[in-house]
Amino acid sequence: MNTKQRYRLRNPVSGRELLIAAEPEEIYLDRDTKESLEVVGKVLPLAPSQSKLPWAVENLRFCPWCEQLAQKDLNDCPTCGRRMGPLGG
Repeated sequence: MNTKQRYRLRNPVSGRELLIAAEPEEIYLDRDTKESLEVVGKVLPLAPSQSKLPWAVENLRFCPWCEQLAQKDLNDCPTCGRRMGPLGG
């Protein structure tokens, strides 16, 4: 289970972005430019979560029981708790 919240950080000079499990009071620097990174937003799902995948169209599927969205790396639906079938190839 992921207990740390992940954030999307951006270098204001270059526009480069990264996703990391960050601490709220820490200052993070871009390793190439040494510029300070700014927090753009929290990454869904919010911590704590059983999934490591961010909420994006390519990482989601519908639960066959409750028709709610769930991450592809989960076996059980986080909404209804029922087992979801294997992913189709």
